[in-house]
Amino acid sequence: MKSLLNAQQHLIIFSRYPEPGTTKTRLIPVLGRVGAANLQKQMTEHTILQVQELQKVAAVSAQVRFAGGNLQLMQDWLGLDLVYQTQGDGDLGQRLVRSLEDAFQNSAEYVIIIGTDCPGVNSQILATAFEKLQVFDMVVGPAIDGGYYLIGLQRVIPELFSDIAWGTAQVYQQTIEIALKLNLSSFHLPALADIDRPEDLAIWEQTLVSDVREEDKQRGA
Repeated sequence: MKSLLNAQQHLIIFSRYPEPGTTKTRLIPVLGRVGAANLQKQMTEHTILQVQELQKVAAVSAQVRFAGGNLQLMQDWLGLDLVYQTQGDGDLGQRLVRSLEDAFQNSAEYVIIIGTDCPGVNSQILATAFEKLQVFDMVVGPAIDGGYYLIGLQRVIPELFSDIAWGTAQVYQQTIEIALKLNLSSFHLPALADIDRPEDLAIWEQTLVSDVREEDKQRGA
């Protein structure tokens, strides 16, 4: 069933169409252009599966905010059962704010944004994030590299996305400092690893092994 913006709890997935040469560029020297794009494809599909697991147990609407490609390419790739919207122009902060504004204007009360670079983001972590967002002004999942893999809010707070050094190891700390200045209550999820650099690939290999084991378990193998 298509997930429309009709649930109080709304999840936004930031992703990119896996066109060789445009995604996972820091991994191209190791994987090649096509290999890096295939990794982006696999990681996005892994994330979507986790979201679908969450939707089996919680009333959560979901939307994919994409860069690159177009609507037809995204639908051909991930199917017609998802809602898609382009990320639009601007830096990451502007694109995040725009997605939040759209969600809250469409009656969402609790909005969480995730990327697709962190294979440790599973349905349990997402469920915990929504649960804590009922109580805290902000829920954030720190990435080991200094960024964050998840942020959740009860309202749009543009200051959290302004004057942030996106793509650096300061993103998480800068965000927390702004939240403190604004007297926001916040809940911090476990730190997880992004897959951005060659040394991170072992984490993805472990994820693939775990996925196979889980599939075998569900089949009763």
